[in-house]
Amino acid sequence: MNALFAWGFVAALAALPLVFPDPYLLAVLTSAGIFIIGAISLNLLLGYTGQLSLGHVAFFGLGAYASALATLGFDIGIGFGWRVVLAPQPVWLGFLAAIVVAGGFGWLLGRLAFRVRGAYFVIITICFAQVLRMVALNWVELTQGPMALISIPPFSLWWPGQGVVPLYRKDQNYWLVLAVAVLAFLLVRQVVRSRIGRALVALRANEPLARSVGIRVTHYLVIAAVLSAGIAGAAGSLFAHYVRIVDPDVFLFIYTVTMVIMVVTGGKGTLWGPVVGGLVFGLMPDLLRGTAPPEAQWIIYGAAMILFVMFLPRGIVPALARRLP
Repeated sequence: MNALFAWGFVAALAALPLVFPDPYLLAVLTSAGIFIIGAISLNLLLGYTGQLSLGHVAFFGLGAYASALATLGFDIGIGFGWRVVLAPQPVWLGFLAAIVVAGGFGWLLGRLAFRVRGAYFVIITICFAQVLRMVALNWVELTQGPMALISIPPFSLWWPGQGVVPLYRKDQNYWLVLAVAVLAFLLVRQVVRSRIGRALVALRANEPLARSVGIRVTHYLVIAAVLSAGIAGAAGSLFAHYVRIVDPDVFLFIYTVTMVIMVVTGGKGTLWGPVVGGLVFGLMPDLLRGTAPPEAQWIIYGAAMILFVMFLPRGIVPALARRLP
């Protein structure tokens, strides 16, 4: 029954552009969907390992820049008269590059940061994201700095009756983001139900006990970091090719905060938590835009978040699960 409901929910979302083809609604849902993918990736760390990363936007931004640079191409000097030149590549290769680059940095950060815990880990992740933002801001030859990378090509897909076409339309991008979100959800579900997921939950519950029974703590945490970073990189790639411009603000702290809100209010450590929390808090700012004055919108948003945390401390999904038969 749960699987039937889940696939029915996905089918309803897929049919939404056919029923409500409003471009603004589809744009809002597409943007929310991209950050839901980011929240799904963060939930693998925060929800299943208990490690709070406040620099998760670093992988999102890395994915955006890697995908954009791969598809635009670049020519940079690296010293001693040497230059690195990359011709523009197909967009889907840029998407794969985003996953690989973000996953590689996830491995590197995991190997270094998971030697510490608690506040020290949080500080390392914040600093990591800020360092990348400064690199993007100052490495003008590669990233164009504050002038941003522009004219990023959109994704291209085979479309019935049209062949391979660039995805300029809102409904096309909506379906693409929905497909990637479903794949990310299924991947995380497979991981958390596997031996890796059981090890991660054991580490979250009692790390010394898990270590005493032979679970390799750093090994499994690094696996979670790589998978989480790779999915976040995929979300960053979707963002870059959807808005078609990337600047250093893609590393802003507010994006991490948005993902954390989605995970915590939806229910961390649950598969559906980031999805439900993402739909609620991803759509709320736009829903308030037409019903409340500008100065009151963020007050209502903050008050709603506080109320959710106060009355549903474990999140929306666990609360619904207790009340539903």
